[in-house]
Amino acid sequence: MRRTRVDEPHVAPLNDLARSLRTQGEGHRFVPWFDPDGGGTTAHVLVLMETPGPRTVAAGDLGFSTEDNTDPTAAALRAARAASGLDRSAYVRWNVVPWPLHDGAGHRRPPRVRDLDEARPALAALLDLLPALELVVAVGTPALTGVMRHLTLDPPDRVPRVLGVPHPSPRNAGQQQEARARLANALRAGVRPPERR
Repeated sequence: MRRTRVDEPHVAPLNDLARSLRTQGEGHRFVPWFDPDGGGTTAHVLVLMETPGPRTVAAGDLGFSTEDNTDPTAAALRAARAASGLDRSAYVRWNVVPWPLHDGAGHRRPPRVRDLDEARPALAALLDLLPALELVVAVGTPALTGVMRHLTLDPPDRVPRVLGVPHPSPRNAGQQQEARARLANALRAGVRPPERR
């Protein structure tokens, strides 16, 4: 059902961006949809991850950047958002590099600086579509590096606050509890007082 909702008014401009990104680069790239259950263009918080996860990529045209995905990272984000008190309609989730990255053997790899720079126009286009944006929560070092490179190399007229937190991935098992607590605390910083709602 979610796939039938990608052109709802609050996410249509974002999903038009996703469509346009799919046609760029060598051949066609996979780029997931923005989640219509999120805040869309009215969001004041952007949760910026690294790249689409393997299960999202495997879903193809049914792949969404959403806290509802069935993977540990999505589950950690969902739990942290609930713990923070941030309304789902207040944020949008995306990736600093909106398409998957693979090494020469076809294995998933993290973004490098050149990948972040190639994806910077996509990030700029996204930020332009979020007029109420106040806070970016960058999840993982590549996401933080990517957003800070954009904000300092191509400064927009409006610069949001940026908080960087570790990625809550099972790969970071030793730091996972701290990473999840920091993610929840960062999201809590985006909760508006009742009088501002």
